Amino acid sequence: MYRLVLLVVLLVISANADEEADKEGTASLAKGWGNAITWEKTYGEALRKMVESKKPLMVIHHLEECEHSKALKKVFADDSTIQKMAKDDFIMLNIVEETTDKNMAPDGYYVPRILFVDPSLTVRTDIMGRYSNAHYVYEPLDLKLLAENMKKAKLLIHEEL
Repeated sequence: MYRLVLLVVLLVISANADEEADKEGTASLAKGWGNAITWEKTYGEALRKMVESKKPLMVIHHLEECEHSKALKKVFADDSTIQKMAKDDFIMLNIVEETTDKNMAPDGYYVPRILFVDPSLTVRTDIMGRYSNAHYVYEPLDLKLLAENMKKAKLLIHEEL
């Protein structure tokens, strides 16, 4: 009987530890952008999941120490509409290192920069922010435009499938 109780206790402890590790893994991949969202680890993994799921990929390029990235991250994480769309309608990736794909910097290597990729592996350069000198930058005040662009990406990509 003692062994059975010990086995059950060990199983419960192990299950709780795995659950905590999963939460920490999700939080570390989220990097503050939204813990309820499933974040991919790498660009390659995100592309693979995008093709499999036929959902568009949203890539957020940012830097942890960048004040503009921090400001956008805060409003992005606090906006329930953005969070729901990101969670339900997109494959999500936020990265602090540049990818080797030059298409992910169509007008330069600045942050924060948000780009959409469709399941045909095409970077949607037609979905832009409001600035003419940095087409894919979004600021905290641009959240409504970002939400509109997320809807646009979803609709355009599903129309083309």
